[in-house]
Amino acid sequence: MPATSLCQDETCPPYSLMDDYSEGAHPQILEALLRTNSTQQVSYGGDEYSDAARQLIREKIDCAEDEADIFFVPSGTSANLISIASCLRPYEAVITLESGHIACKEAGAIEATGHKLILVPPVDGKMTTTNLQKSLQQNQFFPHMAKPRLLYISNASETGTVYTKRELTNLSAVCKQNNLLLLMDGARIGTALCSKKNDMTLRDIFDFVDIFWIGGTKAGALMGEAIVVKKHLAEGFVFHLKQHGALLAKGRILGVQFMELFRDDLFFTLAGHANAMAEKISANFEYLGHELAVETATNQVFVILPQNLVRRLQDRFRFYTWEQLDDGRVVVRIVTSWATDEMQVDKFNAWVAQWTAAAKDFSV
Repeated sequence: MPATSLCQDETCPPYSLMDDYSEGAHPQILEALLRTNSTQQVSYGGDEYSDAARQLIREKIDCAEDEADIFFVPSGTSANLISIASCLRPYEAVITLESGHIACKEAGAIEATGHKLILVPPVDGKMTTTNLQKSLQQNQFFPHMAKPRLLYISNASETGTVYTKRELTNLSAVCKQNNLLLLMDGARIGTALCSKKNDMTLRDIFDFVDIFWIGGTKAGALMGEAIVVKKHLAEGFVFHLKQHGALLAKGRILGVQFMELFRDDLFFTLAGHANAMAEKISANFEYLGHELAVETATNQVFVILPQNLVRRLQDRFRFYTWEQLDDGRVVVRIVTSWATDEMQVDKFNAWVAQWTAAAKDFSV
């Protein structure tokens, strides 16, 4: 578990609940990097640590080597960009939610490869079969429209919700019926799998999608994501890594981290901690009568607050202002991580309780 912060008085800088990558890496990962540092290894991901990490990941998925290849890349944007660019022709398009990471957080990286994004409104942060089918019907005027070829989803979603097995089964069925590939962005797949709302295993995800990736950056690693590609799409994938600058000479750095994350279930332990801290914050808001904008399922809390309370909290904590509502209230996003200090969570909850009790009303 994370160490307690050494700085506890009011002169400390605000404690960050902004994201799940403000800290460096879990101590076990740093120790593993130091322990293996002086060994000489094959470059470009051919090292023994990357091979061991691939085997450990396959064991967690319960898939054989001839079912999937696994590739390590440095970032989530590179994982999405390379996964999509590797399997689409120039005239083929990606269906994604309006809130999808590739649509609003990656500086047009997918469009820069020449692929149109077809935007669909989310429902509870997720893609539905109804909206997917509607999008397909609206994009059939060929050859005058880009041809839908891939569905992109995130689990957990951008608002922290998770797909159920039934939802993913149904989406997968629609994709197969319409010759669509299915890609799952797994930046926060650890917190999704550890959610109390989750009813899927890694094997379930593997069965229903064509490509997915396992996020390390937001799960205690210094950096890195592991892309799991089914064999029918894996041929030549490494060339796409190279062309997009993601094939690291010192690929061992990524391999060591994923080896450590999956060697003794550290990956799931850290994700569980992040979820538990978010649940504690969310429960306190609900107890005090504040409205959640989204039901908390993973490590992201979306809550509607009066501006005066937001301003007071920002004196001591950092978090993201998500949306300004017409009534003057604000939706804020609070994100916990593998390293979130429970003592700081308790302090945050105490301040919320104190200022809520002291307020005569929640007017702005």
